[in-house]
Amino acid sequence: MREKKYLSDIQYYTNEIYIHLKNIETFDEYQKNITVKRAVERCLEVIGEAMNHLLSVNSLIEITGKRQIIALRNRIIHGYDKVSDTAIWAIIHDNLPVLKNEVEKLLEGYK
Repeated sequence: MREKKYLSDIQYYTNEIYIHLKNIETFDEYQKNITVKRAVERCLEVIGEAMNHLLSVNSLIEITGKRQIIALRNRIIHGYDKVSDTAIWAIIHDNLPVLKNEVEKLLEGYK
């Protein structure tokens, strides 16, 4: 059941990122909105922490880039001065939809 909790946390914070980005359409808008940037970064931190806990429960779970998600969390927290807005924007558009889809499919197995 802890696996479901961590998957649910990842799903919740993934959805929250989309809420924060609701009125942000371009990279320039994202980059200029410090509040949105910090909210998104915080959500990514929590997703990375939940992923870390999830892997401690089930290291074989099929999630694309699971180690990179944890590495991103560590980078945001410990290398805060090296967080690239460009990289975060790319992750939001390229990787977040994949994570969202995979987590939703995994959670369907618990219904």
